[in-house]
Amino acid sequence: MLLKKALGHILSCKDVSHLVSEMQERRLGRFEGWALRLHLMVCEACSRFEAQMRFLRDAMRRYRE
Repeated sequence: MLLKKALGHILSCKDVSHLVSEMQERRLGRFEGWALRLHLMVCEACSRFEAQMRFLRDAMRRYRE
């Protein structure tokens, strides 16, 4: 049932950019995380965006220390 639901909902790049930003504030749900990882495996642009956001988050964390 969950797989059927997941296959019926494919995230757009706009959805992914929103989820990547949301990851800064909260832990994503199981379905959100799965759908995000699936999209990042096939979308080079979103993968780069996620890597850039991760870099900035880590840089800010190091700056605070």
